[in-house]
Amino acid sequence: MIKTLEKIQMTIGAIFLLVFFTAIIVQIVTRHLGISVIWTEEVANYSFIWSIFMGASVMVSKREHFSFDFIIGKLKGKSKLSLLIVIDVVILLFSFALFYYGIIAVQNFWNYNWTSIPELKMGYVWISIPITGATMMIYSGSQLFSSIKAFRGRGAQV
Repeated sequence: MIKTLEKIQMTIGAIFLLVFFTAIIVQIVTRHLGISVIWTEEVANYSFIWSIFMGASVMVSKREHFSFDFIIGKLKGKSKLSLLIVIDVVILLFSFALFYYGIIAVQNFWNYNWTSIPELKMGYVWISIPITGATMMIYSGSQLFSSIKAFRGRGAQV
């Protein structure tokens, strides 16, 4: 399930990154031609936000987002696992806050409209925050479970 969720987020992030680059290229070309296209900047900004949040969550899944690589590389055994458990707990708490306050932000800003495309709601942008928080909780919770299992000597991969 974790790998499937990771692939879905990578795909969503890649799509939004493609939309970002496309909007930037359209903006460059239309400015060069003297054509005013007002939606490109907003589309670029919001698609970049989605891309970043999806990528950040996947980085948590791969333990590439927040860690002390230098220190972890020097530690062995239970001391390494202890540090990994602390990191997992910190990420889990941060992810919960991201999820909780992200939902509040979505509720507050859902009915605001985009400036350049008033048919679109700002909620579609803001919903990336609780989605990222939820998936980061899944990833960090799974890693925490594996770290605790390994700490107890039950052979889980960390």
